Amino acid sequence: MTGEASEIALSKQDLRVVTAFAAACAEVVLEVFEGDQPDDLRPRHAIGAAWEFARGGERGKALRDGAWAALKAAKSADTAAAREAARAAMSAAGAAYLHPLAKSTQVKHILGAGAHAARATELVAGDDRSIGVEHLEQTVHRATPAVVDVLKRFPTAPSGGGRVGELIRMLDADLRSLTFTE
Repeated sequence: MTGEASEIALSKQDLRVVTAFAAACAEVVLEVFEGDQPDDLRPRHAIGAAWEFARGGERGKALRDGAWAALKAAKSADTAAAREAARAAMSAAGAAYLHPLAKSTQVKHILGAGAHAARATELVAGDDRSIGVEHLEQTVHRATPAVVDVLKRFPTAPSGGGRVGELIRMLDADLRSLTFTE
């Protein structure tokens, strides 16, 4: 696609289901961060803000502040696994800011929390990539038909992004291959 990206129809409910999915993904590895930084509640608050929006709250300052605070928490963590867990929390709060643009980079708003969480589990297991793949399989089961529907409106995940980018592309392909029966 060249030039300006076309717009994709996204409702507030679409943003809520994507944010709920991202929050559930990040919540699974919150203990990785808290084990490293037990007194730092910033990632927990970011996930809490994501859940609040997903359950009907407003998209505003709490989400933005939570995302930025979780990113700062990632930078202050002692281990790579804890940094990835905090980035998952940041991605959960940021999921509410999925833009209605037909750009592959927007897929990161939908799948970033799941990919960062998978990377955290790999690092906890001594950088065992098979653990990350297993984690992605569990993440696929968390996705609702509504999440997959929103994902399929966007182009496939972009190249690049290191290992987290690889995990995003794997998760993207797995979710796009799902079919749901009524």
